[in-house]
Amino acid sequence: MLIRKFHALVALMAVVPGHLLAQTTAAQSILGYSDFSKQAAIEAKFLSVPSAKLAGEELKTLTAVPHLAATPEDRNTADYVAQKFRAAGLDTEIVPYRVLLNQPKVVRVEAWDATGRLLMSGPTREHVDGDRYADDPRVVMPFNGSSGSGDVSGDVVYANYGRQEDFDQLASRHIDLRGKIVIIRYGAIFRGVKVYLAEQRGAAGVLLYSDPQDDGYSKGDAWPIGPWRPESGVQRGSVQYLFKYPGDPETPGVASTPELPDSARIPGDQSGNQPHIISIPLSYHDAAPILEALKGPGATQDWQGALPFHYHLGPGGVRVHLVSQQDYQRRTIWDVIGRVKGSEHPDEWVIVGNHRDAWVFGAVDPSSGTAVMLEAVHGIGALLREGWRPKRSLVICSWDAEEEGLIGSTEWVEQQGTALDHAVAYFNTDVGVSGPDFSAAAVPSLKQFVREIAQSVASPLGSTVYEQWKLNRYKGDEHRASNAPPVNGEDVHVNELGSGSDFTPFLQHAGVPSTDIGSGGPYGVYHSAFDNFAWFTANADPHFVYLQEMARVFGLEALRMADADVLPYDYATYAREITAYLAAAKRKASDVNLGSLDFNSAEAAAARFGQAAERARRLQSAPAGDSAQLDMALRRTESALLSPAGLPNRPWYRHTIYAPGEVTGYSAVVLPGVNEAISTKDAARAGQQLAALAQALDRAAQTLDSAH
Repeated sequence: MLIRKFHALVALMAVVPGHLLAQTTAAQSILGYSDFSKQAAIEAKFLSVPSAKLAGEELKTLTAVPHLAATPEDRNTADYVAQKFRAAGLDTEIVPYRVLLNQPKVVRVEAWDATGRLLMSGPTREHVDGDRYADDPRVVMPFNGSSGSGDVSGDVVYANYGRQEDFDQLASRHIDLRGKIVIIRYGAIFRGVKVYLAEQRGAAGVLLYSDPQDDGYSKGDAWPIGPWRPESGVQRGSVQYLFKYPGDPETPGVASTPELPDSARIPGDQSGNQPHIISIPLSYHDAAPILEALKGPGATQDWQGALPFHYHLGPGGVRVHLVSQQDYQRRTIWDVIGRVKGSEHPDEWVIVGNHRDAWVFGAVDPSSGTAVMLEAVHGIGALLREGWRPKRSLVICSWDAEEEGLIGSTEWVEQQGTALDHAVAYFNTDVGVSGPDFSAAAVPSLKQFVREIAQSVASPLGSTVYEQWKLNRYKGDEHRASNAPPVNGEDVHVNELGSGSDFTPFLQHAGVPSTDIGSGGPYGVYHSAFDNFAWFTANADPHFVYLQEMARVFGLEALRMADADVLPYDYATYAREITAYLAAAKRKASDVNLGSLDFNSAEAAAARFGQAAERARRLQSAPAGDSAQLDMALRRTESALLSPAGLPNRPWYRHTIYAPGEVTGYSAVVLPGVNEAISTKDAARAGQQLAALAQALDRAAQTLDSAH
């Protein structure tokens, strides 16, 4: 197992002191700084503070009990984080929202074969010998957030990963899904898209199961021997149609504050982001007898999972009965917001965030990220006690109800409104640590910024985070996939931002430049009862040194952006990537016989944006006098890429360059309005979206040029 190979080495190696690494960057040319030496000294002090030992203690406290959103245990974690913020000197408040959430009352699945023999009755409780955490009676039964309620029976059809092409293949084989129960394996795309596509095809219900080929014994040893999903492990999760809009289903675009009257809310069953059918998650223990008894055509090799029998598509051979009684109520959730007022530009906010709620214990997702954030705050607090103040204000956020649909962050963003016009960056972490391999996603203007941060932090494996990142050992995070063309000549690749975490409302609704960082590895217990402190210390980070590393990276992002002389955005890279996106979209249009689409205006606008970016870069390198006007132009450029009308069929998403895919949900679709119209061969819509894109790029170019 890969992660275990590093443990002995990590235990023997001392982490390189932060101040030694900061000195290596002092003489470098750092975008945004005319003289980096003073900032290097500040960063050296910060880097020496985050503690592996304290991070481990914080993680243990945060994962002591299950803390589903809107429960008393969740409120206790809010109080704990608020206490840590205040102890560091942050001006701290707990901000409540009243949002529609479901919790399960009854979830039941029963399956019979053609002779009437009972095949299974579940869901089976999660259990492995030797993991005392998973047997906690407070562990919530397997369920899906946003699932419909009901009592349905039907024949079963297997739909592989539940992608659009999978459903199309069933249709080509004349397999009718109307009234059927579709069993779909996790992976490839967001679970909510799977349910959405099944609902569109007329299915009565969906069973989502974890196939051992994707995160179980086919990958390696299962927990408690190794890191992969055991037989009874279940992936809970939201099936909200967040690709339509995230947040409280009843209040799209409006903050769901406790004072908001009921008359201002859309009834949940009429909202645009909630399924109308039942969905229930299963372990492969419970899914296996259903799949094994299925009749009908045999599955092709690419549909075959790792269970020890040949898969069939159905229908025939199995009938199931699903019961889902969900308790939908408007429940209170709690964001924790800590602030440090800027000394020179207090209205410019550098925002950092991580969510706090978990489906069960959430050691990796999200509590490792919360421990990372708390140790970053620990370092910031040490600087504050020495009299340091950031030039720009810091806003540090612990979000609630992310798991149910990015709710806490979305409601806060919607509440802030135009105040976010001056927010200069949002830095996110979620799955902070599941192993040793650093990765990042960002808007192109911040990709070099992230690389420079990684060059400034020590790795527990020696050298820097950046040098270890170049080894690129771990691949396989579906949240980080995109349709962007490959970039040549990169030492390390910074991914595009899709969705699935709290950067979504900041970037794709409010137009705030964003990044997302994490440290990955073999992680097969996602959203299960086994994502607990025992699993984390055995598999992810037994000495908590990656928590320490990530706290340094996360905190350094905030400090360097907050203290920069000029905002360190790289719009020249942004323009080059957009030009590459357009070239790829043009090739795609030709491939689907839409070669007559006119890309000229968009290509010309991208060229003008690139020229403006080069002029702005020269100003950033040698700013004259007060940088406030330049900063304002640089910041407003990202917002200029928003479309006032939003994307077709989902106006909440306003960014013309990045959005979660309508039929992927997690992974980014670049130039979403254009590419999704091309995918559906809708030439008229593609032409309209090319015009909207050209207008956005011209706005961005004009905004950059306003700095002169």
